Amino acid sequence: QVQLVESGGGLVQAGGSLRLSCAASGRSFSGRTFSRSAMGWFRQAPGKGREFVASISWSGGSTDAADSVKGRFTISRDNTKSTVYLQMNSLKPEDTAVYYCAAAGDYSLLRSRIVDYWGQGTQVTVSS
Repeated sequence: QVQLVESGGGLVQAGGSLRLSCAASGRSFSGRTFSRSAMGWFRQAPGKGREFVASISWSGGSTDAADSVKGRFTISRDNTKSTVYLQMNSLKPEDTAVYYCAAAGDYSLLRSRIVDYWGQGTQVTVSS
């Protein structure tokens, strides 16, 4: 059974930084291993739908990010640790949300929310 466990959320002042981690476990990601799965981050603010934040290919060679976070957030992964990261800099109050990790067959699918597995989420709160 696949498990995605996020960590690193918390309360930070505007302009600050946080680094989210998502540790993956499980023998099979829909027939693939973690190192062959694309990974991504989504977020959901109170009263809003879940929105795409960033994604990364299985090799780490390709990434994608929402316009709202480009230049501020960076996604990366360490396949030796089965972990994906989201470095968030220059945080704004509008970044406040629950952040979710996700796994998919291809990183291009994540922007379309075609996801095989979701994590439980970690809260990020940015104060003004």
